[in-house]
Amino acid sequence: MNYNNLFTPFKIGKMEVKNRLVFSPMGTNSSHIDGTIANDEIDYFEERAKGGVGLIIMGCQFLSKEIAQGSLEGILEQTYVIPQLTTVCEAVQRYGAKIIAQISCGTGRNAFPNMLGEPPMSASPIPSTFNPAVNCRPMSYEDIQDVMKKFANSAKIAKDAGFDGIEIHGHAGYLIDQFLSPIWNKREDEYGGTPEKRTRFAREIVRSIRGAVGPDMPILFRISLDHRFEGGRTLEDSMPLIKLLEEEGVDAVDIDAGSYETIDYIFPPAYLGDACMDYVCEPARKTVNIPILNSGNHTPETAVKLIESGNADFVMFGRQLIADPEMPNKLMNGLREEVRPCIRCNEDCIGRIAGRLTKLSCSVNIQACDEARFAIKPAAKAKKVVIIGAGPAGLEAARVAALEGHNVTVFEKENVIGGQLAAAATPAFKSQLRRLVGWYELQLKKLGVDLQLGKEIHAEDKALMDCDNIIVATGAVPFNPPIKGIDSSNVINVIDAHKNKELLKGENIVICGGGLSGCDSALELATEEGKNVAIVEMMDSIAKDVMFINKAALIPALEKAGVKAYTSCKVTSIDEQGVHVEKADGTSELIKADTVVTAFGMRKNNKLAEELKAKYHIKTRVVGDCEKVGKVGTAIRMGFFAAMSL
Repeated sequence: MNYNNLFTPFKIGKMEVKNRLVFSPMGTNSSHIDGTIANDEIDYFEERAKGGVGLIIMGCQFLSKEIAQGSLEGILEQTYVIPQLTTVCEAVQRYGAKIIAQISCGTGRNAFPNMLGEPPMSASPIPSTFNPAVNCRPMSYEDIQDVMKKFANSAKIAKDAGFDGIEIHGHAGYLIDQFLSPIWNKREDEYGGTPEKRTRFAREIVRSIRGAVGPDMPILFRISLDHRFEGGRTLEDSMPLIKLLEEEGVDAVDIDAGSYETIDYIFPPAYLGDACMDYVCEPARKTVNIPILNSGNHTPETAVKLIESGNADFVMFGRQLIADPEMPNKLMNGLREEVRPCIRCNEDCIGRIAGRLTKLSCSVNIQACDEARFAIKPAAKAKKVVIIGAGPAGLEAARVAALEGHNVTVFEKENVIGGQLAAAATPAFKSQLRRLVGWYELQLKKLGVDLQLGKEIHAEDKALMDCDNIIVATGAVPFNPPIKGIDSSNVINVIDAHKNKELLKGENIVICGGGLSGCDSALELATEEGKNVAIVEMMDSIAKDVMFINKAALIPALEKAGVKAYTSCKVTSIDEQGVHVEKADGTSELIKADTVVTAFGMRKNNKLAEELKAKYHIKTRVVGDCEKVGKVGTAIRMGFFAAMSL
């Protein structure tokens, strides 16, 4: 595909952006508690500017410490934050990119309960999203005026710091959106009661900022045009709102879909597919004349299609530019296959922030938000490195070790690389996993790694004796509990179910195990193979090991595909008729199946690792699932660390 149309300049107000690629706003949770941004965050944004993106919109910065509620993003309240902000602005502008400060007056009802305090205020006394027992405090007229003053103050700080523009965070059911939407705004004063009155809060914010920064600095507005839940704002409802924002002087709208009620659209996982929110652009284009920015699982190909359609002027990439900040330069130089894909797992970006309250990283790019600390540098002395296993841990270890200048040999007993990654990548909705395997194959070839496929190595092999370092990455193998009939001819494991579809006999498939691998296999077999699929799970619900954002998309997809879930059911035996289970009430049931797929989990394949640790304990390091069974990102991180420590 020709990507030239992504690299034409375009203006937002009086600001010219060098190309159509925008780094989406996404918090890093790495700022200091006093509201100043950290050096790690500066390095992070500089790396994306260096990679060729035209415009960077920083994750939301808050008006005040109180409104930030303990979130470790920047706070635009005091002037002492300006010097660090100037540093990030000039680090980005050095490469010809523009940088926008996104400003937020808070989450309102969407505050995470594990953050500081409860939601302090909203448009109305509505229940908190994550703690419905707590009602938000409705904002008074005085509260609203105080917010307007704070926006003017924060905008002035952003301008003095050197930002090229300001974006108002009116997105995803946060506080501004709570004023815009009748499901949350129950007011009957001048800030509610009619669609136009509900926009007053947002329009006064635009006026406040414009008064502080003058006529030339562009103001963008980020808004979800389709909440995608019953009672939420629809596309039709949103059109008059963005028209009023245009009339108020907003220079561009940054649009997508979703809300915290449909959180999978805020951080769209693999199950939602490519360009899952570009549908909001065409009606918006017919409504407003200002530039349109759009995000949502875009690929370079969907970006070209959207720009060529004329329905948007900029295409936004968030997690993809976290995974590979060099994507724009690679596309510009005809290196599409060099782009490291985001696998849309959400585990180490938003997952680390929401789940662990730590800073952002990336499952496939361990250097994200640690660009300086984890910089890959040439080794002082080249070593002979043997890596056993070409799954994600072994592939990453090989790539990084080769980049450091070591002589790397990889032994893989299978005839293909990827390990479990290759098996998990067979569904259409896991296309980015397939791309990742291909990306690793290309990197190892370019770096001259000696990849020996179909070669199983043993502790006595001379190659292990002669090398300086051994990295063992033999992965994991399916775990099969001692269940009667589990070795029957109609039973296969979930890895084989992915890789060898011809083993799936008949139309009725029962999957034993409702974790991520079992659910993904069920979705693939139901939607792509047309099978009648049932999942048997001993716990009280399926997908318990699936991150909550991904689960919000996975469960409806399984339901839509007609997959049945038998929960609180223990598998007691398997025979030619199907799976016999014991239910929670003690009764038994036969779930008929032509083929039974076992997905009881994985166990460490560590026999060789233990032998090598005993024989070569000084030079052996064990990584990936053969050390600790985990996710793709866990394995890649362990491989990266092992190579970095050589």
